[in-house]
Amino acid sequence: MSNDPIKNALQMMPYGFYSITSRHGEDTNAMVANWISQVSFEPRLMAIGLQKTSYSHGLIEKGRVFVINLFRLEDKEAMISFTKGRSKNPDKMREATFTAAPVTGCPVLEGAAAYIEFKLVDIVDIGGDHDIVIGEAVGASVLKPTDTADMITLPGIGWSYAG
Repeated sequence: MSNDPIKNALQMMPYGFYSITSRHGEDTNAMVANWISQVSFEPRLMAIGLQKTSYSHGLIEKGRVFVINLFRLEDKEAMISFTKGRSKNPDKMREATFTAAPVTGCPVLEGAAAYIEFKLVDIVDIGGDHDIVIGEAVGASVLKPTDTADMITLPGIGWSYAG
């Protein structure tokens, strides 16, 4: 524990761990993210806290589509190569195995238990180092029916991205 009680409390919040894929034209990317939440039933909207300097931020802004890939804990190795940014791993999409999602054309990563496709609704600059990306769900598929307890979470893999 640190001497910062806000950081300590934020690190106690359990977060899911997902791969966000995006595309603009033929350019695609995959990254990992955990600040994701459904924010509306009708329409079905999700909000993502997305770092302003990430490669995916630019692709989503230009291409206006993205996919959230959900993985089971037992398939976590399929996500590991996407934890490094494009500057550290510029060839990660050439080495990735994926299919194009039927509505958005964004990558659906091999090994995903499910995916949800989104059209960009808005990017909200909140004045911090991350923007809030709002997307409306336009398609999805469950590829490996799974109990939520078996899905990847940050605490489940011993990581923290908060505080």
